[in-house]
Amino acid sequence: MSLLAFQRDMRDWLVREDMAAADRIGAEAGPGLAVYQNNYRTQLVACLESSFPRTRAWIGEGMFLHATVHHIDSVPPSSWTLDAYARDFPATLAQLHATDPEIAEIAGIELALEDLFVAADSPAVGVEGLGDVDWDRAVLTFAPSIDFLHLNTNGFAIWSALADQKEPPAPQYLGTPDVALLWRQGEQCRIRIIDDTELLALLNMRCGMVFGALCRDVATLLGEEAGMRLVGRWLGVWLSDQMVVAIDGREEAA
Repeated sequence: MSLLAFQRDMRDWLVREDMAAADRIGAEAGPGLAVYQNNYRTQLVACLESSFPRTRAWIGEGMFLHATVHHIDSVPPSSWTLDAYARDFPATLAQLHATDPEIAEIAGIELALEDLFVAADSPAVGVEGLGDVDWDRAVLTFAPSIDFLHLNTNGFAIWSALADQKEPPAPQYLGTPDVALLWRQGEQCRIRIIDDTELLALLNMRCGMVFGALCRDVATLLGEEAGMRLVGRWLGVWLSDQMVVAIDGREEAA
């Protein structure tokens, strides 16, 4: 048997418990193959347990183990790193628990935060260098790791309570879906709910809208005084939360 054929048979045994593959490897290898498969499945279960502790706490040990077994049987690893195996688990939970959508949404929050933790570093802009910015034509560049999650249930409130070791609320659908903003502040992963106005502002700014145009749009929507106050608050939060990595549009020297 060639090395490639042996590797394929080992994969088929580990993933599907393919008895034909085990026979080709050899009957004398049977006990060892059982050990390998047990270790394979145990590592995948441990990977999912470590990636989704709040989800596990929410649905309980039994339901979580059932979901992990189903996932392992249905979705074999497709990446060279075990860290990537968690990525499809929220979809499995959505399939298994279609009538309890908060489960997949809690898992989606955990997955997004885990991905954010390993995202590339992007040094943030400091407030000390803002004196010569021409804000009317300034273009803000946000950290590429910033992400948004659209949530149709109170999954965020449940996740927050579980993270704080508090009693979580009962699950419910939201009349208006939540939008969660995720970003990394130094070594800390952050998440908060934003409204539609800030979401639109962030999406427009990430597409290259100049800051002055944002100010004019929000002033048209809310009135000049309220609009300028809101945009000023956004800017302060974006900078203090280390979401902005560059500002183009400096005043030209006289």
